[in-house]
Amino acid sequence: MNPILALIVANVIWGAASPIFKFAFTNIPPFTLAFLRFFLAGLIFVPFCIGHWQKLTLRQWLELMLVAFFGISLNISFYFIGLETTQSINAPIIASSAPIIIYALSIVFLGEKPKSKKTFGMLISLLGVLVIIFSPFFFGGQRMVLGEIKGNILIFISNIGAVLQTLFGKDSLKKINAYQASLITFLAGSLFFIPYMNTELKTWSFSQLNSAGLIGIVFGVVLCSALAYFLFYYGLSKIDAGDAGIFTYIDPVAAVVIAIPLLHEYPDLFYFLGSFLVFGGIYLAEGRIHWHPFHLLKKMEKNVGAIDKKILVRLAELANKTN
Repeated sequence: MNPILALIVANVIWGAASPIFKFAFTNIPPFTLAFLRFFLAGLIFVPFCIGHWQKLTLRQWLELMLVAFFGISLNISFYFIGLETTQSINAPIIASSAPIIIYALSIVFLGEKPKSKKTFGMLISLLGVLVIIFSPFFFGGQRMVLGEIKGNILIFISNIGAVLQTLFGKDSLKKINAYQASLITFLAGSLFFIPYMNTELKTWSFSQLNSAGLIGIVFGVVLCSALAYFLFYYGLSKIDAGDAGIFTYIDPVAAVVIAIPLLHEYPDLFYFLGSFLVFGGIYLAEGRIHWHPFHLLKKMEKNVGAIDKKILVRLAELANKTN
């Protein structure tokens, strides 16, 4: 399988996910959908792992649990809650701000010395994200404004989980087959949603399920989880994480194409301005639109102040293996 094609297909599916899931939330609660999405998708991989199960080291198990927590439990929780109250087309643009998070982590935790050009580019990208996040100030009443801004901020926070998933999973994904990695992370990540799903089921039941909820479940289980994550894990195991970053910019296009007919969401001036600043800032920072500076996580200065050096050394070792 061509890893580039795998990543393109995965990101087209993920780009379409935000409007489709928002549509599904008109019928099914978010944590119930999250649990079904990943638990059922995990079960799909069971037949593929029978007879091909690899023995994992304790370190590999730990890294996969970190991938499950950050990439599924944390990332999807904030993403789904935020998506309920904001426009679905905002999610892929906000998600494209991952380089800002990586650059900030490299400076704050790993002692990377800021460079003026890169810092200026990242600030421009951050400004673009802020334009998207706070654009609701110019529309609607106070309750709607506060709800949309809160949703945008939660989606931004969900990016932290996505970044850490890639950081902690890169080494293991090169050594564990994609079926097994998907099975383990999906089932482990889905367990986090059970307490919240039980709360939702006190006021909602599966007897209320309609076509919107069914579309969300089928799309989430078969395409967005089982197929897309498998293709992503496969593609990430074959090419560098930084190069894989370019394909995330397919997401906003797919989201708009789906959101217009499904939800009647249309890009406005602030959407285009924010998108231009996000992508333009990344390009200015490194001279290429797909800049994802994972290499910065390898660098750590000797003087780390009061930060626990053992933690930083561990982070540096993990990051060193992402290249």
